[in-house]
Amino acid sequence: MTYFTFLGYFLVIPIIVLGIVALVDRRRGVLLPATLQAWPAWAAILLHVFIAVLYTTVWDNYLVATQVWWYDPELVTGITLGWVPIEEYTFFILQPILAGLWLIFWARRLIRPISPGDLITSLRIAGPILLGVLWLVSAVILVTGWQPGTYLALELVWALPPIGLQLAFGADILWRYRWLVSLVIISLTLYLSASDALAITLGTWTINPEKSLDFLIAGLLPIEEFLFFLLTNTLITFGIVLVISEESYARFGSIRLRLSKAGAGS
Repeated sequence: MTYFTFLGYFLVIPIIVLGIVALVDRRRGVLLPATLQAWPAWAAILLHVFIAVLYTTVWDNYLVATQVWWYDPELVTGITLGWVPIEEYTFFILQPILAGLWLIFWARRLIRPISPGDLITSLRIAGPILLGVLWLVSAVILVTGWQPGTYLALELVWALPPIGLQLAFGADILWRYRWLVSLVIISLTLYLSASDALAITLGTWTINPEKSLDFLIAGLLPIEEFLFFLLTNTLITFGIVLVISEESYARFGSIRLRLSKAGAGS
């Protein structure tokens, strides 16, 4: 299976279907709840496409350059930017679109948010601290050069800082929409992991067993690949929910006001 065939079947077709559903919903007046209309949903998705390409490009090029994973040259077009085939950059674009449309689909149908409470609000402090500790452990793995932990550590070092920032800003907001957030992350992670397992089985790309834990889910999928989709879907889902949330907009305005006052005072 060529890489573009993979993208067509498992990302482009679902995106087209969800895009049609989104248009039909809009014409029927099935809209996002008022609390999730601070930004147009399409603008939030495009923002995350831009961030995904910008933030992932160097990291993924490093993975390919250091043989953490590789692709079958006969199953790609041969057009590369750096060490990575153009198909991979296409995936960077398509995944946020798929995740965003899937989130919008369910956000228009799930029950309204509920209050997080004081205990959950404290996750804005505890969450980033715990992720920071995990980040340090991952960094130690890279520094010490433990080869089987390479892919896992590179994923965590790359993904945990922005997730920590998201939690620091709005863990309580995300908790309000926990059913929506959980549904989108879990379902997309399972779907893309199953698709990825098929592509690996068919030889579209290969994960280096010397730089991974060699723990295969169902005997097919490296645990690091499952973690990759879990982390990326978390980043996208957290990000879009926070961008379109009215509460985020108000909080950002409050933070900007305090910073401007502090700057004026100095």
